[in-house]
Amino acid sequence: MTRTKATIIGSSAILMWSLLALFTIGSAPVPPLLLNAICFGIGGLIGLVWTARKGFGVLRGVSWKVYAFGTIGLFGYHLLYFTAFRLSPTAETGLIAYLWPLFIVLMSGLLPGERLQAGHIIGAFIAFAGAALIVLGRTGQADGSILGMSLAFLCALTWAGYSVLSRRLGAIPTETVTIYCLATAALSVVSHLALETTVWPATPFGWAAVLALGIGPVGAAFFTWDIGMKRGDIQLLGVASYAALLLSTLALVASGIARPTWTIALAAVLITLGAALAALAGAKKA
Repeated sequence: MTRTKATIIGSSAILMWSLLALFTIGSAPVPPLLLNAICFGIGGLIGLVWTARKGFGVLRGVSWKVYAFGTIGLFGYHLLYFTAFRLSPTAETGLIAYLWPLFIVLMSGLLPGERLQAGHIIGAFIAFAGAALIVLGRTGQADGSILGMSLAFLCALTWAGYSVLSRRLGAIPTETVTIYCLATAALSVVSHLALETTVWPATPFGWAAVLALGIGPVGAAFFTWDIGMKRGDIQLLGVASYAALLLSTLALVASGIARPTWTIALAAVLITLGAALAALAGAKKA
């Protein structure tokens, strides 16, 4: 698989994540950990079907440490994310949690064979500025807590670390993500039973939203992201990830949940400019 093809496949995860907020709102009133369990269960089933094409023998030679790493990455990120917003449901918390694309770009410079160009760093900061306009422009937020925002910072580090370290596991087949998803679903069930009250979707639309989440943003997206991180342009994917926040906001505007503003328009320009600079830097590196 070429680097360009892997980058395109990885970019599909960004497109799927742009629908995360819309489908999550539609899945209410399902509590977060139960939603996590259902969605990762669906994602795991998709992975089983995909893995069956090559045969499950591809999973046998993989070390338990790899499976532990992937499960901690997926489950740990979502647990930290949900807990952070419960303790501090603020715009600032959202912005801190969305530091992970910037961290991916900066951490990628530590990988063997990767060179971090000035365009990557400048593009990442410009795109982050665009994301900041969207997140901090939201109103009606509650008071935040230091603990909540600290957990948001940890969740950003967790996802960036998981994504970048996946590059070091380039020889490990992407089919291992199937086990990550199934293990995350199991841990989410245990956590849900211990911490939450079970509430199922109230309408057919709610069930459809949950199914859509499991198929795309909290399912197939992790498989395509794994391919992008292992074989694609990791710096470009990091910067381009800010487009998920922009596209998510546009999806909410299109659905009537949010209203269009000039802030969103300016954010679109900054995020596009940041991604373009990263792409140019990647082309020069190649």
